[in-house]
Amino acid sequence: MKPSHLLEGRLGERIACRFLMGKGFDIVARRFQCRSGEVDIIAFDAELLVFVEVKTRASRTYGDPTEFVDWEKQQRFRRTAEEFVGRYDLGQYACRFDIVSVVGPGRPGQEIFHFPNAF
Repeated sequence: MKPSHLLEGRLGERIACRFLMGKGFDIVARRFQCRSGEVDIIAFDAELLVFVEVKTRASRTYGDPTEFVDWEKQQRFRRTAEEFVGRYDLGQYACRFDIVSVVGPGRPGQEIFHFPNAF
């Protein structure tokens, strides 16, 4: 069995996918992995290719989930996005990097925040 924090992270990704689809996004891929890193969700928002980092936390006790997307994480994320674009020949699309924050997934009072163009 997987550790509870990994299960909670996966639940946060599912919640984020449903949230984004409800906003009209078309999900292209989930959990894309390559040598550079991983992108949680890749979607189209109209003609814009959007790479989404999902940060899930049980609570805000240790800070806002978006605080955990530091400069190094952003750089790995960008390299992974570049690899995805190259692999699937999607260079004709403009790209954006978003963060979706999920606090208290599956619990009463669950919070979801979307930060378009976060970095």
